Amino acid sequence: MENIEQLSINTIRLLGVDAINKAKSGHPGIVLGAAPMAFTLFTRHLKANPADTEWFDRDRFVLSAGHGSALLYSMLHLCGYGLTIDDLKEFRQKGSMTPGHPEYRHTKGVEMTTGPLGQGISTAVGMAIAESYMANKFNKSDIKPINHNTYVICGDGDLEEGISMEACSLAGHLALGKLIVLYDSNDIQLDGEVALTNTDSIKGKFEAMNWQYLRVEDGNDVDAIDEAIKEAKACQNKPTIIEIKTVIGYGAPNSGESAVHGAPLGEDNTKALRKALAYDYEPFDVDKSVYDFFKKTVIEKGDQADSEWSVTLQKYEKKYADDYKELMHFIDNDYEIIDENLPTYEVGSKEATRKILGKMLDQISADMPNAIGGSADLTPSTFVKGANGVFEADTRHGRNIKFGVREHAMTAIVNGITIHGGLKAFGAGFFIFSDYMKPSLRLASIMQIPSIFIFSHDTVCVGEDGPTHQPIEQLTMLRSIPNFDVIRPADAVEVKAALKIAFESKLTPTAITTTRQPLTNLSTTSEDGVRHGAYIAYEPKKKATGIIIACGSELELCIEVAKTLAQQEEYVRVVSMPSQFLFEKQDKKYQEKILPSTITKRLAVEMGHPMSWYKYSKNVYGIDTFGISSPLKYIHEYYGFTVDNLVNVYKNID
Repeated sequence: MENIEQLSINTIRLLGVDAINKAKSGHPGIVLGAAPMAFTLFTRHLKANPADTEWFDRDRFVLSAGHGSALLYSMLHLCGYGLTIDDLKEFRQKGSMTPGHPEYRHTKGVEMTTGPLGQGISTAVGMAIAESYMANKFNKSDIKPINHNTYVICGDGDLEEGISMEACSLAGHLALGKLIVLYDSNDIQLDGEVALTNTDSIKGKFEAMNWQYLRVEDGNDVDAIDEAIKEAKACQNKPTIIEIKTVIGYGAPNSGESAVHGAPLGEDNTKALRKALAYDYEPFDVDKSVYDFFKKTVIEKGDQADSEWSVTLQKYEKKYADDYKELMHFIDNDYEIIDENLPTYEVGSKEATRKILGKMLDQISADMPNAIGGSADLTPSTFVKGANGVFEADTRHGRNIKFGVREHAMTAIVNGITIHGGLKAFGAGFFIFSDYMKPSLRLASIMQIPSIFIFSHDTVCVGEDGPTHQPIEQLTMLRSIPNFDVIRPADAVEVKAALKIAFESKLTPTAITTTRQPLTNLSTTSEDGVRHGAYIAYEPKKKATGIIIACGSELELCIEVAKTLAQQEEYVRVVSMPSQFLFEKQDKKYQEKILPSTITKRLAVEMGHPMSWYKYSKNVYGIDTFGISSPLKYIHEYYGFTVDNLVNVYKNID
């Protein structure tokens, strides 16, 4: 290793440590231990152009161990991504470009938001799937416009999270050869030695999952790390994990101890660190030779690679004009749902919304060649699948991803496909198992990415499967996530609207819930109404003195309640509110039109926990107990979701 390389590595280390010290908060352990692997990856392998962070064929890099953000920010500064020394000095401060954990869309060069351990490596699997699918579709033997790797730096904690094993199992099964994980293996975590909680063989586990396992004994040996990455890149039929043995907090007086994981070194320890590393520079002072080195090895090399890709595209356009046009459609993600191709349903016909959605999604997949996704081992129940067969190691053209019983990993993988670009990704499961998916759903919202999630069996009308499979609090849970659109359609018209909203979304993930049981296709539902979140689905012949708010399978029931009340000279408007999220985005004038403040007698009705409805009505009829195992025909009566009971409930409102 040349002297300039050692100086560069130590500069990365001290920039991170200085930022953490100034903030009086952060994680110096990984900065000091993993700097050589980050340096090696960025300067010798990573294909990226700091001046064009949206370059489609760039390598993707994910810092799964997101607590090591100071390491990433140091790299991004030196590599010319626009972070300044002043930005590093503002680490973890209000409004800075260097927040406590890396944030997608906030800091250039950050490919995804990380921090919750396991999310990064799992989402990276989705990125690798996207690259693999698009490479298979568009690459030719002589010209390959899609040809990039997905790299991850993860730590011990990442690999302890269950989501990681779910995702890595699928990655090995799918033989994602362009997924390369650098494992910062330092045998220490926050609570002490890893061996106190985990003595698994990483080699044994990953080889059993069809990964190539490589090991570097000295985390400071840049040349050994370089050779391992070369070997990983040469292996095209398996993902690779490189276990790199490091010392947490390398060079610091408390190196190798858990105490160095997540606390600033402080002035005295940092002086000792500088002395141990023979680093004679003041805080935030960078030698010009280091900037020059990164300009040559990263900035100029990345600009050249980007330019070469532009030439490749020109050749591709000239020789494969039709494929080029389609590739541009993928990259621009500008396919649209063809409305007239979607199946229609006669008013009065009955069909479960899960089946309606499944048929519509099949047609959408036919019309939108960049739609890809599947279910978590539940296709016969959710009716959600991708087109063109199963995506497998030997059938990369398939757009139906069989995620297996891996709900959490499925969600992160869908996020990864979405972040990668070019594809519209969706995943499906039973609504009750959104509990397993919640962390990744939340992360999709934080990142403002339009991932699509479809949940069938959305109420206690699951029936015989009983309380373990009957959602109660899940609608409230998902509705409470900021920037997360939950749409609960009542019939085919609303299902179509929900799908169009989901596929058109740019900055918001969408969950669509569907029923197991058949619902009647109504005459008064409205696609435009769904786009507004809520609308009037039934208006009595005389001026309304009350309002019932409902959605999904309860909408038809509530319309029948209103009609019965009208016969008793009690006149009630019924509002369909499939999306509280979208309704809240409407102006006050529209909201007042749908829910006039002058009409105070209101009742909200939903076969789920009532909590999310009290904003719109002080009276809510819902379910705040767990379900029961019972045939469907008894469920409505047991919980009181009948016309007679709801008429009485409404009439008893003060």
